[in-house]
Amino acid sequence: MKKDDSVSFTQSTLLPWIELRTANQSSACYQAHSHDEFSFGIIDSGIADYHNRDKHYRISQGDLVTINPFDVHSCNPETSTSGHGAWSYRMLFVDTIKMGEVQQDVLHNRTSSYTRFARDLERSESLQRRFNLLFDALAQNVSRLQAEVLLFEFVAECFIEQGEQINCSTQSAHHSSQAQPCLAHVRDKLLDQVSHNHHLQSLADTVGISRYQLVRAFKNQFGLPPHAYLMDEKIKRAKQMLKSGQPISDVALQLGFSDQAHFQRQFKRKLAVTPKFYQSHFVNLAPSAIK
Repeated sequence: MKKDDSVSFTQSTLLPWIELRTANQSSACYQAHSHDEFSFGIIDSGIADYHNRDKHYRISQGDLVTINPFDVHSCNPETSTSGHGAWSYRMLFVDTIKMGEVQQDVLHNRTSSYTRFARDLERSESLQRRFNLLFDALAQNVSRLQAEVLLFEFVAECFIEQGEQINCSTQSAHHSSQAQPCLAHVRDKLLDQVSHNHHLQSLADTVGISRYQLVRAFKNQFGLPPHAYLMDEKIKRAKQMLKSGQPISDVALQLGFSDQAHFQRQFKRKLAVTPKFYQSHFVNLAPSAIK
């Protein structure tokens, strides 16, 4: 049997209760089935027929499907006179218990083990963008803190937009306001341990609030969520280290980047130039080494 290279599966090592699935120009078709997990994903190209319980949708590029645990569904490329077409998509499968814990942090809903998606399909550009950021963070396998924050932000927008904010707004605001004076402890922990692989739970424990409350309160006070604040600090320190002539590989290692390529991507994203090019303006380098 010929191997199907159009579909790949990966178990996240950052959040091992999340599975990633990528399909690239796949024509594979599936019978109606269900999952024990939450599943949601975005269509990158092509057109497909999406059935969820007794509802049918025609979906295409940019559409975000959301499927609850145990809901019978199918999603297959649209047929034509020449047979089945092909489509590309990316999906995440999230353990139901863990998703319920994230939802409880966000929604303060203790009456059930998890909250169902209210809709089978989302077309919000903001939600699509959040999914892409989350999927990329998990696929690149670089920062657990970044992946956790992006998951919480995705869940918050998805479920709070469904009207669930009634359950959480008052309590969340109360705890967040209590945490304001203590958030400096979290910031100091990030600055003192800039190369450390931080976990959102340990940071939240520092100030005694939930993980999502920390994400919101930290961003309100410092302008960025914890993972982005930490990355901003890393780039600031990298600039000084590059100016002093330290090798790029040493800078990447000392600041806790996963490898030199990761450092270069993040540096260029912030400054629009490579570390080597930036360093060349402060340290004499051979012309052939400047890129």
